Amino acid sequence: MATRDEVLRIWPEIEWIQDPGLRAKVARCWELAFERSPLEPEDLERIPFTLKVEDCPVSFLAHKRLVVHVARESGLKIREFFGGALPVDMDTLIAGAILADVGKLLEYEPDGEGGSRQSARGKYLRHPFTGVALAMECGLPDAVCHIVATHAGEGNMVARTTEAWIVHHADFMTYEPFVARLEV
Repeated sequence: MATRDEVLRIWPEIEWIQDPGLRAKVARCWELAFERSPLEPEDLERIPFTLKVEDCPVSFLAHKRLVVHVARESGLKIREFFGGALPVDMDTLIAGAILADVGKLLEYEPDGEGGSRQSARGKYLRHPFTGVALAMECGLPDAVCHIVATHAGEGNMVARTTEAWIVHHADFMTYEPFVARLEV
């Protein structure tokens, strides 16, 4: 079980969220995920960010933190270049990016050999579903839950908010090259 301090250690980006209530709910959501997961915070620094890439060379935490950074920078640049023509709620964007894969803590389990595999729950419910359940239980706003729900392929069936599009693309631009990379 992870403490608040451990969550803030692995997720220093939580401090970017301006609203203290939202910041606390995001941290609580990660704490709850660890309470229900066989994984510990240090596991996120070594397990692969995806089980869909054999011998994935990038850890869960490295990928997820990169997604948060790319999403934040994208939101800031959209504000800079578009002004109010395409509003971006930065707190919602950052919170959604930090929580996009929180459900993977219920989708992954240790494989007994130092790696990880899909859990029995994960075979039934992918991380967008379990992530939304965790986020809703922690009282996160619907706009943040929407990002968690729509960041992956499941979101292709519904309309996305601007913030959800940003997180979706930040996630996929740092995932798809591992599965569909042109070797030259």
